[in-house]
Amino acid sequence: MRASRLISMVLLLQSRERMTAAELARELEVSERTVYRDVEALSAAGVPVYAEQGRNGGYRLVGGYRTRLTGLSREEAEALFLAGLPGPAEDMGLADAVAAAELKLRAALPSALRDAPLRAGQRFHFDAPGWFTDAEPPPLLRDLARAVWRDEAVELRYRRDREVTRTAHPYGLVLKNGIWYLVARVARRSSPWPYRTYRVDRIAAVRALGEPFPRDREFDLAGYWAEQAEEFLRSMLRDEITVRLSPAGLRWLRHAVEPYAARRAVERAGEPDERGWVTTRLPVESPDVAHAQLLALGPEVEVLDPPELRARMADSAARLAALYR
Repeated sequence: MRASRLISMVLLLQSRERMTAAELARELEVSERTVYRDVEALSAAGVPVYAEQGRNGGYRLVGGYRTRLTGLSREEAEALFLAGLPGPAEDMGLADAVAAAELKLRAALPSALRDAPLRAGQRFHFDAPGWFTDAEPPPLLRDLARAVWRDEAVELRYRRDREVTRTAHPYGLVLKNGIWYLVARVARRSSPWPYRTYRVDRIAAVRALGEPFPRDREFDLAGYWAEQAEEFLRSMLRDEITVRLSPAGLRWLRHAVEPYAARRAVERAGEPDERGWVTTRLPVESPDVAHAQLLALGPEVEVLDPPELRARMADSAARLAALYR
């Protein structure tokens, strides 16, 4: 236990350059007295830990001291090769950087752990895209990833019912069930610089503005996503339509629309009629998107409202019947 803590202390000092005893105690979840004893133990073992006195003092490693990864356990070494997904890294244009980092990590591992990447690769494989989504990355993903890395403002053209243009500060990218999303702060008249979430495959154009933006260092991408994921779906699925679904249509609905929308439709479904069909309200992004999605259900769905969408479905059905007549 103590050996692991000493290695963690050295790695913290390597990454932070200088830390106080209180900061080390907080990170390692020990008392400051324990930190003092651990620093003495590191010094006795030949690790050049130097204590600086004064208001801005603390502990630091002398002379750019770096440690090899000799303190890794087998489980830790193997887990490192599961920490990233090669597919998404390649989608964002980072395949070469990931390969170089992995090569350096292999070289730094002690000989007893050199088989860690092989063991991990034999036992685990991550296939990020969902079964019913396109595995091809969106064409503008790399441009957005570049702007995210550089904290560079961009101008976005985004397709919903109509195309809109936004000046955005791209904060991060999220891969969810095979679909990429951009989290950005956008300038709008109603609420200046709120955070917004955009599906990357619906971004029609990206233009880098060549201006760095001041990133909010307190922003937590993972925390934001956890809090906003369902709210984002609700805001994206801002329209509702009334449909009748057969028993098969009700089962297959989750393959045709967003899982959140399918779940809400099932929750709202009325009592089945004598044929087992149910009437329900289905959240949709827009009539255009609903038309494309519901065609996948064929004769297992009937649109009741709005009339315009019902007419479009009837026209598509007539054209399909004529094609096969």
